[in-house]
Amino acid sequence: MQIHTFRVGQLETNCYLAIDKNEAVIIDPGDDGDFLSEKILELRVKLKAILTTHGHFDHVLGVAELKLNFKAPFLASRKDLFLLKTARKNALHWTKTDPLLDVPLPDSYLKDGELLAVGGSQLQVLETPGHTPGGISFHLEKEKILFDGDLIFKDGVGRTDFAYSSRPDLEKSIKKILNLPPETKVFPGHGNQFLLGDFTF
Repeated sequence: MQIHTFRVGQLETNCYLAIDKNEAVIIDPGDDGDFLSEKILELRVKLKAILTTHGHFDHVLGVAELKLNFKAPFLASRKDLFLLKTARKNALHWTKTDPLLDVPLPDSYLKDGELLAVGGSQLQVLETPGHTPGGISFHLEKEKILFDGDLIFKDGVGRTDFAYSSRPDLEKSIKKILNLPPETKVFPGHGNQFLLGDFTF
């Protein structure tokens, strides 16, 4: 499994392209769908799916262009549908820039425990709400890799001061992922990668 990291948008969101046997999924295409499309074409991989860890605008603004360019399905949590529907408006409010395209509705909705095949690897869907109601983490068990969005970072945890956030849910989600092996490499939504065992909570 190859992981390519692209830091995109005004909020410097980490977008990940996970590749195995010439198949790929993109996780959290936060912005600049044209740039991300160019990278996918350069790598000559087949984009199987567009995934998001949660519905905040800085994690989904590139979805529309990627769908147009690659016809890949967009998968997200149904519980964050309200955020996807308002992503363009929220982007304009927070960044003062109109992304011009609305985020499309998901082609299907992710469920806890679901397995997504990428080449010879499998991404397991883990529901990890708290930062948003529909927070999702993606776990590669064999490779000991976790894409956790804005759940935890190297030096902190995701915000829970939004009206729809839940600190108790966030704490339950953190305890859930802390059951994974400590050598699991965490790829967060912002900032640098780290080992799960180095995280203190």
